[in-house]
Amino acid sequence: MAEKMTGGCQCGRVRYTATIEDDDAYLCHCRMCQRATGGVSIAFKNVPKEVVRWERQPDRYASSPIAERGFCASCGTPLTYEAHDHDRMDLTVGSFDDPWRFKPTEHSGCESWHRDWLDTSHLPATRTDENPSVVRRWMEKVGKLPA
Repeated sequence: MAEKMTGGCQCGRVRYTATIEDDDAYLCHCRMCQRATGGVSIAFKNVPKEVVRWERQPDRYASSPIAERGFCASCGTPLTYEAHDHDRMDLTVGSFDDPWRFKPTEHSGCESWHRDWLDTSHLPATRTDENPSVVRRWMEKVGKLPA
């Protein structure tokens, strides 16, 4: 069933609403996505361009001859991947206000994936509120932890 979902950048300057039909998402591991995000992969939700409404258009960068990437020039949040000749686009899963519903269904750009980063569930895990140095910094600056 179609559902309207909202999202945007870290600072709130760029916001969007998208009509989402399903929970499918994917991970892209290509070198362009790695360089665009500084990460080993990026999670995307593919949608028709026509179902996305921007409160404020993202800034865009021509990342290759075939596509551009939407981002916020104020805070740097990556928001989209948009092929020039396609009626669909990718929204970054992390930019949704409620990204928890999405489930990865495939990998793309696997020629450059880092297999050691695919399943890290065996590694020790610490919550932000259990990290004394991070808690101290937040408490000293704003008196509370981020929501």
